Amino acid sequence: MRIGCPKEIKNHEYRVGLTPASVREYVAHGHSVLVETNAGAGIGALDADYTAAGARIAATASEVFQNSDMIVKVKEPQPSEWVQLREGQILYTYLHLAPDPEQTKGLLASGVTAVAYETVTDDRGGLPLLAPMSEVAGRLSIQAGATALQKANGGRGVLLGGVPGVLPGKVVVIGGGVVGLHAARMAIGLGADVTILDRSLPRLRQLDDIFNGGVHTRFSSIEALENEVFRADLVIGAVLIPGAAAPKLVTRKMLGGMKKGAVIVDVAIDQGGCFETSHATTHSDPTYEIDGIIHYCVANMPGAVPVTSAHALNNATIAHGLALADKGAQAILADRHLRNGLNIHRGKVTNRPVAEALGLEMVEPEAALAA
Repeated sequence: MRIGCPKEIKNHEYRVGLTPASVREYVAHGHSVLVETNAGAGIGALDADYTAAGARIAATASEVFQNSDMIVKVKEPQPSEWVQLREGQILYTYLHLAPDPEQTKGLLASGVTAVAYETVTDDRGGLPLLAPMSEVAGRLSIQAGATALQKANGGRGVLLGGVPGVLPGKVVVIGGGVVGLHAARMAIGLGADVTILDRSLPRLRQLDDIFNGGVHTRFSSIEALENEVFRADLVIGAVLIPGAAAPKLVTRKMLGGMKKGAVIVDVAIDQGGCFETSHATTHSDPTYEIDGIIHYCVANMPGAVPVTSAHALNNATIAHGLALADKGAQAILADRHLRNGLNIHRGKVTNRPVAEALGLEMVEPEAALAA
């Protein structure tokens, strides 16, 4: 199969869909790889590194899209990219379609077979291709929040770790999944006072064991959420419903009860955000203020640390990518976890949460592939 890797064009996105190490794996499986020139510049990978790994270098993204059977990316295709996709081609990348009707329309019109990293599952019920970026984003959320809390950046002027004689900052993490776990680890490492809210009692027990009582855990009722958010200096939104739009848990009305200059970091913004007042921002303009509350809602947080995140992502995606390259659509039929990753196939939505979020008809993956 002919594998293509274009350079990412989303604002301040420095990751790359294929590292030179991944290219070697595809070539070893008998596939040809075409990489757009300077696609790996953000992680320090030169065109010469890709050619040494067995890839050919394309001068333009158009050349990559036109001459590839499968496109491997990091972020969702932008308008100039989705119009270059075609029927019979496989797209393997993050999509986050539920809050993005325009991209969904573009992919449906293209006829492409689109496999979304964020909905591929594993035998343990996890999301193995999303997990590494959730780990990165969870840890980055505390760094970003701590910076936004500085007075010069519009925040309250609170040091998360405090100092002897002065209480530490209060961090509230909404959601105890992978993002929430790693956010809590970073916040505790800085010396903050941390509370994690979740609606799963087994998960709260697990978190209590993981942190050996070093965090507060609380069942996420409306009252508990209000109480904790009102006391917080920094709130991390870490809620995920696989494939679906994130629920709006913190309303605009709640902002009125928060401390002025407090910060919210919405890691769920890729799925539409879990704060009512969230809208996507970029690394070049990451924050905005509403009702005295600083919002950080960058939609590609791991892009800020591309060397770490690109390698972590490639480690997670390579096995399924090779299966798709080796077997094409048959790989999706043969593997229920890849079928869960199939979001769109030849003009049909094949993921139920995406279809429900956008009010579109859903076709079961097996039926769509068989047709």
